[in-house]
Amino acid sequence: MLLKDKVIENLKRVMDPELNINVVDLGLIYDVEIPSEGTVYITMTLTTPGCPLHDSITSGVKYCILEMDEITTVEVNLVWEPAWTPEKMTAEGLKKLQS
Repeated sequence: MLLKDKVIENLKRVMDPELNINVVDLGLIYDVEIPSEGTVYITMTLTTPGCPLHDSITSGVKYCILEMDEITTVEVNLVWEPAWTPEKMTAEGLKKLQS
């Protein structure tokens, strides 16, 4: 498994506490870059700019990846463009939302 795939799989452990769906299936992770050994850049968003759990979710993303043996540095870039919409959710995320 490629390191980028492992990072994305690990990110599935980070849950949005209000919706109880992980950040990957919610479509909040826009990009994962590994520019050099041990370094990961994550571009992500939240469902709304005023999300009360902003710090909790972004910290969860960072620390979840830092737990990986291969990673020593994580930078989380929180963006608002493009804005999140439910269409960004995976089929699995939509299924969980509807149940």
